[in-house]
Order: sequence, then C-alpha cells, then structure tokens
Amino acid sequence: MGNGRTSGKILIVDDESRSRMALEALLRREGFEVHDASDGSSALSACATFQPDLILLDVLMPGMDGFEVCKRIKGRPETRLTPVVLITGLSETEDRIKGINAGADDFLSKPIDLNELLARTRSLIKLKQYTDELEHAEAVLFSLALSIEARDPYTRGHCERLAEMSAQLGERLQLADEHVTALRRAGVVHDVGKVVVPDAILLKPARLSEDEMDIVKKHPIVGERICAPLKIFRPVLPIIRHHHERFDGSGYPDHLQGTEIPLTARILQLADVYDALTTDRPYRKADQPEVALQIMDEEAKRGWWDRELFDAFREMIHKGYPSDANRGTALTTRSSPA
Repeated sequence: MGNGRTSGKILIVDDESRSRMALEALLRREGFEVHDASDGSSALSACATFQPDLILLDVLMPGMDGFEVCKRIKGRPETRLTPVVLITGLSETEDRIKGINAGADDFLSKPIDLNELLARTRSLIKLKQYTDELEHAEAVLFSLALSIEARDPYTRGHCERLAEMSAQLGERLQLADEHVTALRRAGVVHDVGKVVVPDAILLKPARLSEDEMDIVKKHPIVGERICAPLKIFRPVLPIIRHHHERFDGSGYPDHLQGTEIPLTARILQLADVYDALTTDRPYRKADQPEVALQIMDEEAKRGWWDRELFDAFREMIHKGYPSDANRGTALTTRSSPA
C-alpha cells in the first residue's frame, strides 16, 4: 500500500494530540487519507463532512467518551455501516462488552501494535468498500424500480406503500427480521421486471387482451433475473417471482398452490391487491377500505388468497393501517394486480 495512492479515508479521534499525530503520520505513509478530531462532538461533525471509511476512536476522552460517540455513530442511518475501532487501555471484559453494545466493530489495545493496526485497518476498509458496492447496487435497483413506477402517474407511491404495508404485516406475524427486511425490499422492486413491458400495455386504460397479458405475465421472471446477481436479495427473489400466484393455483408464472407459495410472497400479494383496489385508476375510482376488503374476502372464498393470512391482513387494516393520509394513487392493475 505504501505507493502514495489513497486507499481509504480514516478518521482518528483522540484527545491526545501526540497520539493523533503519530497515527496520522503512519497512515498517511500507507496511502490513506486521514482526518483527525480531538473530541466527540468534533468527531460527529467530521463524520458528516469527511465521510470516513473507518474510524479509530479512543475510549477515554473528557466529556463524551468513545462508547457514547460510537453509539451515536451507529445510531445514524448515514454512518451506521462505517466501521469503528475502539482504542483502549482498558482490558476488562465488561468494557469490551460495553463497546460491543455500543456497536464497535473491533478493538485495539494500548500500546498499539502498528502491524496489527495496519492489518485491521486494511481488512475493515475492504469490508466497508464492499458494503458500499452492495449499497450502490441496491440503490441502482431501487432507482430502476421507481423509474418504472414513475412511467405511470397512477403508480405514484405504490412501491413505498407496499414496502411499509407488507413489512408491518410481517412484523405482526412475528417473522424473523431478515424476512421483514426482504418484504421491505420486495415492496420496492417487486415490479422491476415491468421494464420489459411496453408503455402501450402498461398505460392502457382498459382490460388487456390475452396477448398483452401474456407479455405482462413475464415480468415476475424478468424481475427475478434482474435482482438475482445481488446475494443480499436472495430472500427477495421468491417474493418477486411468486407475488402473482394464487392459492388455488390459478396465478402465474408457476401456478403454485397453497403453501407452495412462499409466505412472504403471499403477504406482499395481499398488500398489492389491497393497494390496487383502494387507489384511483384511469378507468375506475378507488374503493373504500371496507369495500376493498369485502372484494378480497370474496376472492379468498374463491380460493385465490390464503384465508388465514387474509384474516390477519384484514385485522391489521381494521386497526388503522394504512391511514387515508398514506393512501394515494397506485398501480394501474386490472381486476387484481398484473
């Protein structure tokens, strides 16, 4: 690394100027871009302006100590994924536990072994850069999904509502955190495959012909293929592919039946149908929530939806979600979402 090339941005936080200067000189020689701060408040400000890839944070500082600084860094959405290494002369297990609880990613003990410092620094910066790449790829997918939504004025807010509604139902059903996260992501990207559907079909203010529906029915498979390269999207893929299946096997693309349809896909499909019914479309006005639920109840009797899951969904709506303030325009769906 010692070739003068910047290989990452490091923020050093220590109230002792001699320690800061020594670390800064070493890390600059190794090609890192370095910024320093002498106290907790300055460190938090520097996180916003300097946007470091790694923070080396002394624990024992006057005023706000390193534990509190770390906790605040990890509590902010914009810095929660920035690795923090706590530098401490404390060796008690309870202090380590306190650091872990504050969100620290690693520890270095004083006096610092410089080889250990460089090894951990390089490792954590590589991890941060990898995380940034994943976030960038996810952001690109989300942007693509929202640009598809923006093609049609009637879809405004649809993805956001689905993400929130399906995640809330997942939480009510006490699903694991990773499944709730998958539901939030799927709410945004579930229709990303509609990038292959021409505007003439997507924006048609009437029922689609059989040939047009055949084109629309390809979008879950296309969406799955678009999202498949991202490993963090693996729990999302079954939702994308199967959110148009029906409990009686009459859905698409694979005609799955009953519990063959993943639970998370069944959750999102209920939110999708409800949002379609309760928002304006080019050829019909939105139904009131209770009317929409009655329609869905009849569809559940026909065998389209998971009855037990629909009952849980209806209970959630009756308890106040979504509010009228959150419900706006939505997907131009035909009968049930395409």
